[in-house]
Amino acid sequence: ICSNFSFHYHANQYVQRDLPIGILGSLLACVILYVAVCLVITGMLPYTLLGEDAPLAEAFSAKGLKFVTVLISIGAVAGLTTTLLVGLYVQSRLYLGLGRDGLLPSIFSKVHPTLHTPLHSQIWVGCVAAVLAGLFNVHALSHILSVGTLTGYSVVSACVITLRWSDKATNSRSLGKISIWQEGVFCLVIVALCGFIAGISYRFSYSIAFIIIAFLIATVGSFSLLYRQVYVPVDPPRFSCPGVPMVPIVSVFFNMFLFAQLHEEAWYRFVILSLIAVGVYAGYGQYNAVPSTSDHSSVAYHGVPSEAP
Repeated sequence: ICSNFSFHYHANQYVQRDLPIGILGSLLACVILYVAVCLVITGMLPYTLLGEDAPLAEAFSAKGLKFVTVLISIGAVAGLTTTLLVGLYVQSRLYLGLGRDGLLPSIFSKVHPTLHTPLHSQIWVGCVAAVLAGLFNVHALSHILSVGTLTGYSVVSACVITLRWSDKATNSRSLGKISIWQEGVFCLVIVALCGFIAGISYRFSYSIAFIIIAFLIATVGSFSLLYRQVYVPVDPPRFSCPGVPMVPIVSVFFNMFLFAQLHEEAWYRFVILSLIAVGVYAGYGQYNAVPSTSDHSSVAYHGVPSEAP
């Protein structure tokens, strides 16, 4: 949900008002519907008797309401179709942005003169989706999707913190040869590693002491990010992530905790895809990236504009 909003928020005229309403409203609606459905099916049938593939259909079949399973199947197909279309829409805009930044060939940044849509990016995304769907099973693709989602959200949360830091080039509060900015990045890495270690300890039923120690170390790193760093206020006041840096820190910790719960195959695929991405950047992106016009000593943080340009 969040990624869908973030990639096409610029199409809205009243972003400052509609973006938080859209994100929070969608999340709230999904939570209410999910909890309500879970309460209904567990009331119909004990959860131990529900299968993993189609628990909703199995619950109605067990009560002799097999005709309802047909409606559920139709709804599932409609839901998957909607999700697929939204995913293709979002990914094409992602390639559009990468093409404009020079991280990918400029063909991805081309926009149709009449439809004003990223034509080449849309064709590329559709072809890749068709190849993946034809050559891989859903179980294997789900591993890639899960690890990519958790990694992406962790990186975004870390960027929300770093983009708020002030005076990145100054060493007035540094510890020896380590600048205050380097100290903050180190603390973020520590928080992420602690979340991963806590997740591994929970997954393999290690001693709870490992989880407690990892949580305490992450807490120390969080205090460093909270009190050692200087954060830039959003000026003029606009909608931005509240609770910085604590909300993003908690997000990084628990995203890495969930990352540790994934199957080992997901980790292998993550490493392979990461190496491919680094290779593309090393071979093309770093030489063709559009240079930033901002001062490198301090990256300005911008809230969501109240009106589209």
